[in-house]
Amino acid sequence: MEKTLSIVKPDGVKKNLIGEVIKRFEQQGLRIAALKMLKMSKDDAKGFYIIHKERPFYESLTGFMTEGPIVVMVVEGENAISKVRETMGATNPKDTAPGTIRADFASDIEHNIVHGSDSKESASYEIPYFFSSIEIH
Repeated sequence: MEKTLSIVKPDGVKKNLIGEVIKRFEQQGLRIAALKMLKMSKDDAKGFYIIHKERPFYESLTGFMTEGPIVVMVVEGENAISKVRETMGATNPKDTAPGTIRADFASDIEHNIVHGSDSKESASYEIPYFFSSIEIH
């Protein structure tokens, strides 16, 4: 069983899409192994997105992620990383397939409702950023 991290970003929480995101993952045969709502500080967001530190969107992304609460979850299942990414759709909602979360709900490339780990390496960094082993069931 593969595990990955997904986040309902502040825009998704504000639009009341938490249940919709979970439902879509569960419809793909995935299971929610851990779940919580929190509000990241700027330092939290900068640490989480440290891989993008040199990118031009780093400051706006970390600012956006601190605008309101987020919902972080560990999603588990066979091929969880690829299934979550397929369900979310492309980062830019203009480039994503109809019926994906981002095609249906995102407003732009930054305000795109959800985050999902893009690899096993990312998941192994991202999951423990938010969850201890005793929080994952």
